[in-house]
Amino acid sequence: MSDMTLAPRRRPLWRLFIAPVLVLIAAMAWSGFWFYAASEVDVKADAWRAQEAKSGRIYDCTRRSVAGFPFRLEVRCDGASVVLQSQAAAPTQPVTARLGQILVVAQVYDPKLVIAEFTAPARISDRSGASMLVNWRTARASVVGLPAIPQRASIVFDDPSIDRISGSIQTPLARAKHVELHGRLADGATLDHPVIETVVNIQTGSLQDVHPVLTQPFDADMRALLSGLKDFAPKPWPERFREIQASGGHVELVQSRIVQGDLVAVATGTLGLTAQGNLDGELQMTVAGIEKVIPALGLDKMLDEGVPQATLDRVAPGVKSKDVSNLMGALDRAIPGLGKVVKQNVNVGVMAGINSLGKEAELEGKKARAFPLRFVDGAVYIGPLKVGQIPPLF
Repeated sequence: MSDMTLAPRRRPLWRLFIAPVLVLIAAMAWSGFWFYAASEVDVKADAWRAQEAKSGRIYDCTRRSVAGFPFRLEVRCDGASVVLQSQAAAPTQPVTARLGQILVVAQVYDPKLVIAEFTAPARISDRSGASMLVNWRTARASVVGLPAIPQRASIVFDDPSIDRISGSIQTPLARAKHVELHGRLADGATLDHPVIETVVNIQTGSLQDVHPVLTQPFDADMRALLSGLKDFAPKPWPERFREIQASGGHVELVQSRIVQGDLVAVATGTLGLTAQGNLDGELQMTVAGIEKVIPALGLDKMLDEGVPQATLDRVAPGVKSKDVSNLMGALDRAIPGLGKVVKQNVNVGVMAGINSLGKEAELEGKKARAFPLRFVDGAVYIGPLKVGQIPPLF
């Protein structure tokens, strides 16, 4: 039998090019899609700016650019500015905020998640010349649900600070180590009657020129539910607050914890708005170490300046304001310095009054007092004692 040699069969060469060609086509399609999406950024941004401008919030950039090919969209806004009009309860001049840069990032395959970073500092000013300088180490924000109604949003600051600028003088107003603000649609809420759940976290925060109690560093964790909104259409804040008041909306403080040195306070309750735009409602407070903040309420200073007759009518009916002032003067004339001693011990008497108003409790293993904190048409009361006044929201 003769040997037979079979020649190997040649495979078509075109099959070798199928995979590279498919990859090239996919790359071209993806590139086209990315550049189309990048071109739509300007269109969407301009539409959003026009919508916000109707509510008195005007956003602008001196230069806007888009990068991030192939998988991200990075929108960079240099020379960012925001002009706020009609955002305050009382008519005021427009407020302008300027900051160096805003970088907004979205993944092409998940455009509903948007992340933003802000470059410090920001300067806030109005036409009267008043200005504030806002600074931070890092600032980030994220929004989920765009371009439709956002499902949740967050903003986080590390080492934020706010200073008042007057000529060459810079005065501290607020400081914190870390601040977080989160918001989302509450479970079970509908778009026609939305309920917003908000969470606020402040670490080592302090505020000047608000209340003496807040000048010392404190930590705060709060969770609240806001109801009474009709929609998510852009509106000035005064209009939004009027809408909430008219619909019977309110803020339910689900949980709140504040720590300041030896003081620990927790609170729950509900606050609404009066027809005049003032806060009205009641919080149930449980406080350990309340005696630490009583001196900061400035009751001895209140006596120096004279006790308002309206306060005496609530606390001691029949006693006249001038009689209290005359009594302090008479004590000093009889025994020099006695009036000062009496005023310094007012805080002891107030502490005894708060103890009589509240009831004994225990908080985190410490002795505490439980009592109501009332908001009456913007005034803040512990029992009959007025400890603050909050301006109207519209």
